[in-house]
Amino acid sequence: MLLTDGGEPLGAAASAARQTVEQVLALAPDDASRKAGNKLAAAGSWSDTGWEATGGVWGLCKGSGSKPYRTVVDTTGPAYKCSCPSRKFPCKHALGLLLLRAADDAAVPAGAPPDWAREWLDGRRARAGAKARPAGGDGASAGPADPEAARKRAERRAERIGGGARELKQRLTDLLRGGLAAAEQSGYGLWDETAARMVDAQAPGLAGRVRELGAVPASGPGWPVRLLEECALLHLLDSAWLGRDRLPPALAATVRTRVGLPASPEGPPVRDRWLVLAQYDTPEGKIVTRRVWLYGEESGRAALLLSFGAAGRSPALSLPVGATIDAELTPHPGSGQLRAELGDRFGVPEPVAAPPPGVTVAEAIAVYGRALGDDPWLESWPVTLRDVIPVPSPDGWQLVDAEGREALPVTPAALNRPALWKLVAVSGGAPLTVFGECGHRGFDPLAAWPGAAAGAVVPAPPGGVETVTLI
Repeated sequence: MLLTDGGEPLGAAASAARQTVEQVLALAPDDASRKAGNKLAAAGSWSDTGWEATGGVWGLCKGSGSKPYRTVVDTTGPAYKCSCPSRKFPCKHALGLLLLRAADDAAVPAGAPPDWAREWLDGRRARAGAKARPAGGDGASAGPADPEAARKRAERRAERIGGGARELKQRLTDLLRGGLAAAEQSGYGLWDETAARMVDAQAPGLAGRVRELGAVPASGPGWPVRLLEECALLHLLDSAWLGRDRLPPALAATVRTRVGLPASPEGPPVRDRWLVLAQYDTPEGKIVTRRVWLYGEESGRAALLLSFGAAGRSPALSLPVGATIDAELTPHPGSGQLRAELGDRFGVPEPVAAPPPGVTVAEAIAVYGRALGDDPWLESWPVTLRDVIPVPSPDGWQLVDAEGREALPVTPAALNRPALWKLVAVSGGAPLTVFGECGHRGFDPLAAWPGAAAGAVVPAPPGGVETVTLI
């Protein structure tokens, strides 16, 4: 059974929250899995289904063979187990089972799991508990095997990065002296070769920013201005690395992260009830990066969880969007301290009772401006806008406040997503609350909550408010 941090068993009120269809589909590793899962979300495909209060969901699904596939899900992870041969996680059977429960609670009744499901659920939770306990059982964490060797390795890498930063600084100087037109004539070759040198210098962060410069000359009218801006930010970053000893500790930690040095979470963990606001994947070469945005109900702070998956595999971390989790997060060092590491979780996810408190358009711009003061390389900042209406503009769409005095343009990337029309449909011309990323390119909406204007009291439905995902 699950325990609270005080060691008392969770009561029946802590039963596993039933996910919505959108939350389940957000777990799918790809579009093909979503379509296949939808086909299996019918009661006729399943038998011996059930769920338990501690988060387990199970069932038998008809397959092409004589024996049905045994499918079990631990929604507190989430984690999945299926006897099918698929290498995707979750597989179509796990998605179909969760979709069946999301659409029809009566199709998956509460009960005790069969032996095959109980064995896996108990084994998984036992392994998770053992993993959380330090080796030796005395509560002492194991330090590095050889601190002196680790220090020397860090010094050697810092020297290599310094050499790469000096070389990059010279290459940027040569580019400006020769004129930006040379960048258009050279194409990607100039930047690919420079990025390779940064990889050799063990500075993947610098290499990534250099590669992005190659696409600027082909980005349309006004590209010289944009290229000059990006070159200036890159020059600022390598200069900051070379002078990091003179920077404030928080900014120095940000610079280390920006050039590509790994950082471990530090400081006391923050326990809160975290609202899962958005989750989306971004391909980055052969790696897929998953970003999960959270908001603490009591702390009022935003947090970003990152998870990475190799080619062909979905990142391991997956949280139900639109749910609330009681958990501990440990922040990473750096200005703003948005990124965090997910620690212990207590209980099971519950529906969101209310969206996070929003700010006005003017306040959102001010928040992003203050964040830039701490991290000049920041592309965007998480913001929840209140009482805004999506309306068309000559350049695309914008989010306008209810009074029609202030507006934020929607980013070009969001204009190409079908979810933009979902946002328009949900609004129906009325104000709503929207969460997204506010940056110099505009506002990228990721989630929305329809509702009345500010100050109106709208009672939450029994199952909580519905989070409309826009990514």
